[in-house]
Amino acid sequence: QVQLVESGGDSVQAGGSLRLSCASSGVTYSRYSMGWFRQTPAKGREGVAAIDSVGSTNYADSVEGRFTISEDRAKNTLYLQMNSLKPEDTGMYYCAARPELAVASLRGSWYHFWGQGTQVTVSS
Repeated sequence: QVQLVESGGDSVQAGGSLRLSCASSGVTYSRYSMGWFRQTPAKGREGVAAIDSVGSTNYADSVEGRFTISEDRAKNTLYLQMNSLKPEDTGMYYCAARPELAVASLRGSWYHFWGQGTQVTVSS
């Protein structure tokens, strides 16, 4: 089984930056999909960015050019670099993983494992 733990969420001013981390533990896989999602009352769950073991990435239009997803395989850690933050980026951010299949999907239903989330608040 895979366990995911997010960290790095904070309260920041619009225009600022944050880097979220997602540490994974359990069985290590050579093929996998991982993604970042956010939950807001207004929009529900939204796929933000995704990456797979092949190196493919996908981003939501709303974050394209501002956010970057990356990973450190040696540390089993997924990152989300968030720049030029806007108030509408506010939400609970979750990382997700699906072992054994390499698809950088922004669909939440694709993933099998989820972290508990980390709060990001962007004020104006």
